[in-house]
Amino acid sequence: MDQTAAPPTEPSWLPPRELEAVARAAQPAYDALEARLSQVHAPADVATVRKAYRFALERHGLQTRQSGDPYITHPVAVATILADINMDIAGLTTALLHDVVEDTATPLDEVRKVFGDEVARCVDGVTKLGKLKMASREERQAESVRKMLLAMVTDIRIILVKLADRLHNLRTMSALAREKQERIAEETLEIYVPIAHRLGMGKMRGQLEDLSFQLLDPEAYLQVVDQIENNRRASEGFLSGIRATVEEKLREDKVPARVEGRLKRAYSVWQKLKRQKVKIEEVYDLLAIRIITDSVKNCYAALGVIHNEWHPIPGRIKDFIAIPRPNLYQSLHTSVMGPNGQAFEVQIRTEEMHRLAEEGIAAHWKYKEGKRGSTQDDQRIGWLRQLVEWQREMRDPGDFMNTLKVDLSQTEEVYCFTPQGRVLVLPRDASPIDFAYAVHSEVGNRCVGAKVNGRIVPLKYGLRNGDVVEILTQNGHLPSRDWLSIVRTSKARNKINHYIRTVERARAIELGQKHLEREARRAGVQMARIGSEALEKVAAEYGYSKIEDLHAALGYGKFSPRQVINKAVPDLVPAAEPPKPATAQPGAVPPDDDLIITVNGMDDLLTSLAKCCNPIRGEAIVGYVTRGRGISVHSARCSHVVNLMFEAERRVPVEWTKGSTKPFLVRVRIITDDRPGMLAQFTTILGAENCNIRTLEARSADDHGDDSATVEMTIEVKDKKQLEKLQSSLRRVSGVRDIERVQ
Repeated sequence: MDQTAAPPTEPSWLPPRELEAVARAAQPAYDALEARLSQVHAPADVATVRKAYRFALERHGLQTRQSGDPYITHPVAVATILADINMDIAGLTTALLHDVVEDTATPLDEVRKVFGDEVARCVDGVTKLGKLKMASREERQAESVRKMLLAMVTDIRIILVKLADRLHNLRTMSALAREKQERIAEETLEIYVPIAHRLGMGKMRGQLEDLSFQLLDPEAYLQVVDQIENNRRASEGFLSGIRATVEEKLREDKVPARVEGRLKRAYSVWQKLKRQKVKIEEVYDLLAIRIITDSVKNCYAALGVIHNEWHPIPGRIKDFIAIPRPNLYQSLHTSVMGPNGQAFEVQIRTEEMHRLAEEGIAAHWKYKEGKRGSTQDDQRIGWLRQLVEWQREMRDPGDFMNTLKVDLSQTEEVYCFTPQGRVLVLPRDASPIDFAYAVHSEVGNRCVGAKVNGRIVPLKYGLRNGDVVEILTQNGHLPSRDWLSIVRTSKARNKINHYIRTVERARAIELGQKHLEREARRAGVQMARIGSEALEKVAAEYGYSKIEDLHAALGYGKFSPRQVINKAVPDLVPAAEPPKPATAQPGAVPPDDDLIITVNGMDDLLTSLAKCCNPIRGEAIVGYVTRGRGISVHSARCSHVVNLMFEAERRVPVEWTKGSTKPFLVRVRIITDDRPGMLAQFTTILGAENCNIRTLEARSADDHGDDSATVEMTIEVKDKKQLEKLQSSLRRVSGVRDIERVQ
């Protein structure tokens, strides 16, 4: 919209009498928002926001949230969150209108007519696809996220409105069903938190993480918060003393700066405790001070002051000023050993770096003449353009969401160099194969080896910061399926799978044709009598558009050739005897009343629970057709699923059989203090839940001054809910540091 135009006229409509109560409930929050905007925006801009508020108030009308609050309070709260990061008027208008198309009868064209193309485009980008008819919630979610990402490339304000929308929803979710709370919190951690991180929005990311953590595991959240609060007085006293010392030393060296202290957030503490299996006192960066100065030169001067006063901890010095993170975050990090052996972290940055670290891409807005923003903004979302491009051809919603989550979760980077000095940023633990594909697709395809820092390394080598990588290639060499277990980037994985799909599909078509011809001979039917028209009808019945697709499905083993023959020429084939129950195989699901997995549309395929993830009842599961072993059933969260699911032809829908009471074996690992009585408490809890213990092993830590112990048990559980209840009960035992399920 042209923000220099005259103030818009007041709308011809006003809230009717029945909306007066709604308006009174929302008015204080809106008045506070408008008062804030009046301090920094022209009257014409504030009038535009007021017009959007009244438009949303009328359209949402008497709608209420699950909590009973008037619905209009939600868009006002979203706009207020965005006002805190200095969102422009078009973005604030979008925030107030972001649900009118999705949740009311208001067409997008009306929004465009009243507020212009810019706002309408943003509102459309935020609007989910809930009104379209789709096969499943998974498909609806995948396509809504895909739409959001595509729109986000053209206007970053779309994702900022979504982040603010999600933040307010998390703050006000107590009225929703527990299952829905967990689903939304999980989606937030998997999709929205990584996006906030990639955009450099540290403050927003921290709030989303802690709220999601609190909803997903309230007991663990309270446990961590209690640990932090129990140490708060001592921690704040320690930080106060450190701040005073740092301020004094900086003054002595004439380094202008202000010094802040902070305690690590609950979710970050929990992640570190879970990953490192340590006590909270052993977390190096639990306590931190932040030195904010006026120039890059003084950042390094301040680092010298810190290292002159306290000994740095080896391997804990990171220079993100010389080499910024991909989200443009800049700062110097170091961990030092302070007084009385207490470690703490120091972050050093300029005022501009600090603003960018807190607000990221929202720290500066330059919307002029319809252009999105600065060159830095373009660089900051370069990763998104690559992500959208790599996944543009992924039509299967499961493939799209799985690979998207993997890509977004790779928030820790390593910085490597080509022999010519070009810097490539890759995910942590990336391989030389990832590096090769980052250089060029053809370099990746022809990769046969690599030198790192002048030394030959295996292709599974995990790259480290500062490595100089030289890729060795050979003409005619082609990607290997084994590479899929090594690579970490989408680009490498997509290129490898594209080659594998092409080769294996051709093999599957050939194999499927042979299977069909052999089965026809067994049935005494000539393929010529079946005809292509009958096979096309069978293909269409199975959801395929071509006979080649049907042959490929047969080659992959998705269903039996006998089924195709019976459907194609039922009058020519003798009635088949009822299939005999499959002979039990190691790891296979027993038949009849012990059957726990059903395969949609399949009646003669063997199923088995995958050993890599050992899914249990209540978990989301997927089926994958294997060659010679029937259908392997994986947990949807299995680390192998992403690679397996690239071959959509092999995926089949599976579900847990209702009524089955067969128990599942689960291995649980508990990290705990090494003290008497712990095992007795664990067995008492398991006995109260009527859970049988099949195996139990306990061992103390090695003699390195650690007072921890590890207990591993194989137990029988009925389903996922019982396992979660057990984990919560065990976690409440004093001295338990972490509990994890061993896959």
